[in-house]
Amino acid sequence: MKKVLIVLLSLLLVVLAAGCSGETAAPGQQVPSTLDRVKEKKKLVIGTGVAYLPFEMKDKDGNFVGYDIDMGNAIGKALGVEVEFKQMKFSGLIPALQTGDIDMAIAAMTIRGDRALSVSFSDPYYSTGQIIMVPKADNVTKSWQDLDQPGKKIAVSQGTTGALLAKQIFKQAQVMDFENVASAALALNQGQADGVVTEEVVVREYEAQKDYSVKGIYDLISAENLGIAVQLNDFATLQWLNTFLAAYKNSPEDKASIDKWFNSSDWRSNVEQKK
Repeated sequence: MKKVLIVLLSLLLVVLAAGCSGETAAPGQQVPSTLDRVKEKKKLVIGTGVAYLPFEMKDKDGNFVGYDIDMGNAIGKALGVEVEFKQMKFSGLIPALQTGDIDMAIAAMTIRGDRALSVSFSDPYYSTGQIIMVPKADNVTKSWQDLDQPGKKIAVSQGTTGALLAKQIFKQAQVMDFENVASAALALNQGQADGVVTEEVVVREYEAQKDYSVKGIYDLISAENLGIAVQLNDFATLQWLNTFLAAYKNSPEDKASIDKWFNSSDWRSNVEQKK
């Protein structure tokens, strides 16, 4: 009997020891630093979205480009490590962070309370707001309320702040989920939707594209800040990121990136377009 008890106690100690050495932290407890893992493997894996102009996209050679991509590369440079970008559906970014498939997410992600229950956010690196995009020929719509009617269709990118907002405010119009904002914009351009809810800077990009006949109603539905997402309670990585952003924002490197992606149209002809 004593031998059985000794064996059981030994197994219990093994289980407890395994639990103490695991990566999962209790609520409110700090997790092991992503920075340590990144520096050890000498590679930073960044999750990003699909064709979210001008934040993240691919050029015709298949290279990742955009404002978020420039910032991700700057982070890798500051850490002295290789950077690998993983393109995925926006709705898959937070699960990928939780499983450790990516080290951080840089994808024009709005800092929100519900998301902060699953991941932790850096300080804001860009401020924007949600507006409604409509066909250029629409001379009737003056605000999003004008589209909240039976029979109207509002296209959104699944899992985004625009999608959540549209489902909250539109009571009569039908809100349709699409895989990404490019698909939602295409549906609008092809007459399959009456409006798209997305960031104002994204709407300006589609207005500038010759293949799209769309325009924005520049009355902000909501204002928001974009942040870099990391694993929940990874305070060491957050502290480093916030220190990095304090030096990077408004630096010559950041201003050059803003001028290139937001104040110029030279890059558009070399961007892979989803048709």
